[in-house]
Amino acid sequence: MSIIHKTTMSPTKLELLTPWLPQQPWYAAAQRPPELSRVGGFRLDDPKGQVGMEFMVVRDDAGDRPAWYHVPMTYRATPLDGAERALIGTTEHGVLGRRWIYDGPYDPVLVAQLIALLQGRAEPQAQSESHTADPSVTAEVAGAGFDVPAGAAGAPAVANRRDGTRLLLGDGGPALHVTRVLRPESGAESTGSLGHVSAGWRLSEGGEARGRYVVLYESDSAS
Repeated sequence: MSIIHKTTMSPTKLELLTPWLPQQPWYAAAQRPPELSRVGGFRLDDPKGQVGMEFMVVRDDAGDRPAWYHVPMTYRATPLDGAERALIGTTEHGVLGRRWIYDGPYDPVLVAQLIALLQGRAEPQAQSESHTADPSVTAEVAGAGFDVPAGAAGAPAVANRRDGTRLLLGDGGPALHVTRVLRPESGAESTGSLGHVSAGWRLSEGGEARGRYVVLYESDSAS
């Protein structure tokens, strides 16, 4: 189960995301640097206890109206081989020491656990509480489920696009679409989807919205 250390990080996650977000193709261009606050998310556990995984939602108030971004991240004690372009930055954790923080869709551990969540083999955890499941996060798959080609979770084809991030899970396998820009109405049915992971986040005026953080497609439906 996730252990959340109540300690410092320098720089903080939001400080690392401030220069990183404007470099992404799905970022809604603003003329000023992002003004970020954390407004939601959840965690998944690494069965080996080595990699931290967080699906964070941040609100950006830099534009004319708020924007909500979904940023899955992994936290590692050593660099992830071959993932230089996915590195968000490094930070000094008050308990664990130096951490390498990566954009989650490029990390095979996060991809494997996201598949496990959709297949009912992983339980979402609260974002800020240790040893606490988060039942508000739901994973739904139509029919009898889905199969992933052997080894596909370890080397998905990742495409970071204006409409989000797409992960193709092997030749002829299914695809995951990671929603990057969340909208209060984003819980609407996704045409051709096989399943999804849904969760909530806090709105600027104090209410809460829900949407699909991740959508599962057949490979030929996700292009």
